[in-house]
Amino acid sequence: MFPSLGMPELLIIGVVALIVFGPRKLPELGRSLGKSLQEFRRATNELKHTLDEEISIEERKDERKIEAVPAPVSPTPADLSVPTDPATLESPAAPETIARGQQ
Repeated sequence: MFPSLGMPELLIIGVVALIVFGPRKLPELGRSLGKSLQEFRRATNELKHTLDEEISIEERKDERKIEAVPAPVSPTPADLSVPTDPATLESPAAPETIARGQQ
């Protein structure tokens, strides 16, 4: 957690805490610090668990949306072919027929 703190640094911090808080108050201070760290870790783990759960729920929703969307159907070459039978071809109206108002 504190990679730059070695044994000499921790010893100095302990001596300073002993001088500042006194020998009677130091164990109580250590207990309260330990409980605070434990509560912080518990809250952090709970938050992480909640976030992981929400992410998995959202992923499942996205998967359902993807499954619900039908795949686009591409036309087959037979659908794209141009009819060559003259009986099935529609002839456009001649310009003189359009001019007379008939179609």
